[in-house]
Amino acid sequence: MTPYPFYALGGILPSVIWLLFYLREDAHPESNSEIVKVFLYGMLAALVAIFLELGAKKIFLSIPNISSASFNIVQVFIGGALIEEYMKYLVIKLEVLRNPELDEPLDIMLYMIISALGFAASENILLMFAQQYYSIPLGQLVEIVGLRFLTATFLHALCSGILGYFLAMSFYKLKFQKRTFFAGLGIASILHGLYNLSIMDIARAKNIILPFAILVAMAIIVSFLFKKLKKMKGVCLIAEK
Repeated sequence: MTPYPFYALGGILPSVIWLLFYLREDAHPESNSEIVKVFLYGMLAALVAIFLELGAKKIFLSIPNISSASFNIVQVFIGGALIEEYMKYLVIKLEVLRNPELDEPLDIMLYMIISALGFAASENILLMFAQQYYSIPLGQLVEIVGLRFLTATFLHALCSGILGYFLAMSFYKLKFQKRTFFAGLGIASILHGLYNLSIMDIARAKNIILPFAILVAMAIIVSFLFKKLKKMKGVCLIAEK
């Protein structure tokens, strides 16, 4: 059986690789201590999200005469994607938005991604330790790490990147600040939910094209949004939400 430390390493490695990749986008890097703090809070947020999702599942199951199809939809989009996207945002709301180091629109998008990568790291670590009950060999563990790097971890970063863009833009549109934020939260949650549904479709219909198509489309969108925010100068106006 693969030694336990490899499960923790395998769980956090995909997030660290994506973190190093996205930090290159910042021409004025944030302090390492703040980056680590947001990452760790993102990990903690994932643990809280687990209990919220279990609670949501119980609530949805208690709805009289709910069909399996309806249950799957509300659980995927509300009991899963919406909860996770909001928890990743909550880290930024509580830790970052009042931070004096926050002086560029791009910072918000990057911090959202950092929070998401911490969130994904917790998910990955829990998955790795769950796999140990099957006594998987090291080679298979490497395959799982690679798959998580290309799929779930990337998905969290992309969804939060999109929400981060809308959050940044909301401070430039104070009249429509809440509307802009909730639009971003809704879009990120819908895309997250659609991906999760497409993963469920793999098990049923062996369709591997759709989930990867969703990831590619989101990656293109996030890349475009990064470039757009880089062109915006000036200090962000942080207002209470």
